[in-house]
Amino acid sequence: TTGSGKMVFITEDLVRRRAEHNEFEIFSLEEVSLHQQDIEKIEHIDRWCRELKILYLQNNLIPRIENLGRLKKLEYLNL
Repeated sequence: TTGSGKMVFITEDLVRRRAEHNEFEIFSLEEVSLHQQDIEKIEHIDRWCRELKILYLQNNLIPRIENLGRLKKLEYLNL
């Protein structure tokens, strides 16, 4: 965990920084890699990235899979 002790969530800024292959546009992203970010909860990404097909979340601190129900096109999830 980070020294601040704050929980790490998925933020729009974090997703945008991982969207350089898509010209930093997150709403049409089909693939995003958020591994090794100390993320502790899955949230928001199902509202921002409706076109997501591939999501990499391995090596985080996520205790459960949640908030992915709106990702109707999701084909591959790596935890």
